Amino acid sequence: MDAMEASISEQAFGVDAGEPADAGYAATLVLKLGYRGAGFSGFAEQEGRRTVAGELRRALETFLRRPVELTCAGRTDAGVHAIGQMASLGVTAEEREQLSAHRLLVALGALTPDDLAIRSVFAAPPGFSARFGALERRYRYRIATGPEPALLHDFAWWHPRPLDVGAMAEAAPQLLGERDFKSFCKASSAEGKPTMRCLRELCVSRTEELGEEIIAVDVAASSFLHTMVRTIVGSLALIGEGLREPAWLGEALAARDRRAAGPTAPAEGLTFQSVAYPEGLLQPWEPLP
Repeated sequence: MDAMEASISEQAFGVDAGEPADAGYAATLVLKLGYRGAGFSGFAEQEGRRTVAGELRRALETFLRRPVELTCAGRTDAGVHAIGQMASLGVTAEEREQLSAHRLLVALGALTPDDLAIRSVFAAPPGFSARFGALERRYRYRIATGPEPALLHDFAWWHPRPLDVGAMAEAAPQLLGERDFKSFCKASSAEGKPTMRCLRELCVSRTEELGEEIIAVDVAASSFLHTMVRTIVGSLALIGEGLREPAWLGEALAARDRRAAGPTAPAEGLTFQSVAYPEGLLQPWEPLP
């Protein structure tokens, strides 16, 4: 998925009320990850497919010499990138005391492929979950218009036709706040499940990255539905092309029907940017005294 379907836990350390804490572990190791999505069939493990979780778990099990269970902040779809994905796992008292941040970064860097990077490591209390402890998740969708992009080719949706950014920005506020986003998620994933979400930010702007001009769609919420961000972007693109009026976005939202909204934008334009947790919960990983 390009987003989580879970709600935020109200427990102090982010442990979901329906899931027990990692019994027997003295602390939680939290990894900040970046990856290029093109070579992966998404984050979650799938039999016979190359996934981020599969590569990361194998590296951790090789290093720690034991089985591990990973929890991530957001299960991204095939082709979706990340620069601020978070994953957590329980660690023993011995591991917490003896493993330095430098050793973890060097060892895991050597054991993971070059399209997956461990960017930093943190410590959290036992029972912490990267998924249920998250307060907010942020994504950026990149659209390149005009000439084919060079350096951003694999990280943006190349849309050679011009887009009216003003019209897209005018439409965006209609989706802010607590809304039913059934029209903006994969229909099969919404069957029998709640589709209310609170969108805290939806900003459309022109900017420049690596010397190339793009349209950036920045989105923030506590959680998202499956393909929600990409469907919002695909709908905004119809407005940008002049094929729909800005007011149409609100009508599509009110319909609560996937057929009422626009197409799902390509996966390569989407990047998982960051996750927010309660202040002070994650601490830099250093060996205990």
